[in-house]
Amino acid sequence: MLRWYQSKLAKKPILTASITSAILFGSGDCLAQQAVDRRGLEKHDFARTGRMALYGGAVFGPVATTWFGILQRHVVLKSRAATTAARVTADQLLFTPVQLTCFLSSMAIMEGVSPVDRLKSAFVPAYKANLMVWPFVQSINFTFVPLELRVLVVNIISLGWNCFLSLMNSGEEL
Repeated sequence: MLRWYQSKLAKKPILTASITSAILFGSGDCLAQQAVDRRGLEKHDFARTGRMALYGGAVFGPVATTWFGILQRHVVLKSRAATTAARVTADQLLFTPVQLTCFLSSMAIMEGVSPVDRLKSAFVPAYKANLMVWPFVQSINFTFVPLELRVLVVNIISLGWNCFLSLMNSGEEL
């Protein structure tokens, strides 16, 4: 299965990452609604799941694939440890705030609510939570995982993270 996935990544990396991201963003929302909130199918918000999947496939998959390639090509220092530290720092200080802003804003727009209000209420708590999880994950990712599999690793870890983001975006108590 991994070889098949790698062959798809080699042929069409952005499309493959986009499809993977769409599936796993939607799955993270399903986890949020079913495993955490225990809504049941009759109260499941399928539009919310669709919005998450759309964002994962249309935005996160292609953008993260491109971003990881930029880091791989342009952030190369004398030691492996320094390279990893610089990539994690760039990821957390440049990519994450932009990506989180895009996520929260686009979700708000698709929901028909104010993106400014959503950012005011959710950005800081989500970014603080991000800093508790992602620097460690990305340190491992940038050190040990080949470039073509980094978005997959992020997407797997993101099952839990997207569950959290979905809850944060919806304004539900955590």
